Amino acid sequence: MSVSVLSFTRPLDSVSGLLQVASLLGFTLLLLKAAQLYLRRQWLLKAVQHFPSPPSHWLFGHIQEFQDGQELQKLQKRAEKYPCASPRWLWGSKVTLVVYDLDYMKVILGRSDPKSHDASRFLAPWIGYGLLLLNGQRWFQHRRMLTPAFHYDILKPYMRLMADSVHVMLDKWEDLIRQNSYLEIFEHVFLMTLDTIMKCAFSYQGSKQADRISQSYIQAIQDLSNLFFSRVRNAFHQNDIIYKLTPEGRWNHRACQLAHQHTDRVIKLRKAQLQEEGALEKVRSKKHLDFLDILFFARMEDGSSLSDKDLRAEVDTFMFEGHDTTASGICWILYALATQPEHQQMCRQEIQILLGDGASITWDHLDQMPYTTMCIKEALQLYPPVPGIGRELSKPISFPDGRSLPKGFLLMLSFYCLHHNPKVWPNPEVFDPSQYAPGSARHSHAFLPFSGGSRNCIGKQFAMNEMKVAVALTLLRFELVPDPSRVPVPWPRIVLRSKNGIHLHLRKLL
Repeated sequence: MSVSVLSFTRPLDSVSGLLQVASLLGFTLLLLKAAQLYLRRQWLLKAVQHFPSPPSHWLFGHIQEFQDGQELQKLQKRAEKYPCASPRWLWGSKVTLVVYDLDYMKVILGRSDPKSHDASRFLAPWIGYGLLLLNGQRWFQHRRMLTPAFHYDILKPYMRLMADSVHVMLDKWEDLIRQNSYLEIFEHVFLMTLDTIMKCAFSYQGSKQADRISQSYIQAIQDLSNLFFSRVRNAFHQNDIIYKLTPEGRWNHRACQLAHQHTDRVIKLRKAQLQEEGALEKVRSKKHLDFLDILFFARMEDGSSLSDKDLRAEVDTFMFEGHDTTASGICWILYALATQPEHQQMCRQEIQILLGDGASITWDHLDQMPYTTMCIKEALQLYPPVPGIGRELSKPISFPDGRSLPKGFLLMLSFYCLHHNPKVWPNPEVFDPSQYAPGSARHSHAFLPFSGGSRNCIGKQFAMNEMKVAVALTLLRFELVPDPSRVPVPWPRIVLRSKNGIHLHLRKLL
C-alpha cells in the first residue's frame, strides 16, 4: 500500500516542481521585459527632452487625442503652441516626433531614411514591398524602372480616358439628383478614379464604375486603411501571431484577400492579352509602354525580370496609390469650391471660355486654366490627400535650431499641420488662391501635397492632370453647394477622408 502511495505522489511532486520552475522562468522573463521597456522609455525621454509636448500618461501616452475624432484639430493646436515639432506618445515605450515646420521638413526629406519598420510590416501583407515600402538600392532600381511610365508622351493619350471616366460619373450623378439633389460623393469619385487607373495604367477596356467587384475592392481598401491605423495605435496588436488571432486580424486577412483578387485578375487578364497572336511583339515595339507593360518587360541590373511577388507588389501599390490619393484630392477640391461660390464661378467662367460645352478636353488645355489650377492648389493646401508620412532615422539628425535626435527615432511628417501652420502660411484657414498665382514666391517645402525630396510621389503629374479634368468637367455641368447639416470632418487615414462623408447639393446647369 505504501509503495503505491509513493508511486502516486512522485509524479505530483514532479509536476509541482515543473510548475514552480515554469512560474519562476515566466516571472523572470516578465521582469526582464519590464526592465527593457523601462530602459527604452528612459532612452526616449532623454531623446525628446528638448521637444516640449502636452502632458502625457506614463502608460497610455496621448491616447485621448485619438478618441474623439478631433485628432487633426489637436495637432493644429500643437503646431501653434510648440515650435517646429512635438513628441506624441502612443504608449509608454513608443513615441513619434510630429513635424510641421518647413525647415525641418527640408532636412528630413533631403535624406534617405526608410519608412518605419512597423508601418512597412503592417502594410506589407496588403501592398507588398513595392515602390511605397522599398528602401535603399532596391527602391532606387524600381523607381528608375517605373519613371518612364510617367513620361508626358505616355500621359498625353490618357486625357481622353480620364474624361470618359469622369463623364460616366457625371451621367450617374444626373440620374441620382432627379431623386435627391443632395449626394454623398466619396464612393462615386473613388470608383471613377479606379476606373481611370485601370484604363490608363493597366490597359483595361470597359468601365469599372458599375462593377460589384470594384465596389468590393473600394470597400476592402477603406477597411485596410482603417485597420492599419487601428493596429499601429494598439499596443496589444503589435505581435503578428497575436494579431492574426484577433477579430481585427481576421478581418484584415479577408480584406487583403479581396484586394489581391482584384489585382490578380488585372495581371491575369493582361497576360492573356499579351499571349494572343502578335500582341506581344506589337506591345514590345511600342515607343512608350504603360505601367503594367513596363513591369512585364522590365529587366533589373543583373538582367533578371521581376519576380511574380515583386510584380504583384507594384500592381497592388499603384492600384491603391493611383486611385485613392487622387480621389481624396478631387473630393476635397469639389467640397472647397462648393464652400466658395465666387471662386467656383470664376473657375467655371474660365473653363467655359476654354472648353465651350466640354465635349473634349486635351493636354494643351491643362496649362490654359490658371485660375482653376490656383484654386486646386489652394484646396490641396487645406486638404492634402496624404495628411502625413512616417520615417525611421537611419542615422542621427540635427535640425536648424540645434535640436537633434538619435538613430532609430520615429518621425511623422504632418503635411496637414504644415499647410495649416500660421507660422508658415498667414491666415491658413482662409481660402486664398492668390497665394498660387503665377510668379508668386514661397519656400520650397511650404506646400507638399505630393511629399518632397527623392521619394516624392512618382505619379504627381498624373494626379494633377486627373484632378484638373475632373474639376473642369464637373463645373461645366453642375453648380456645387455644401450641405450645411453635414459638414465633413477631416479624418487622417492613409489618405485624408471625411469621417461623415462629403455631402453636396448638385444643381444641373442649363
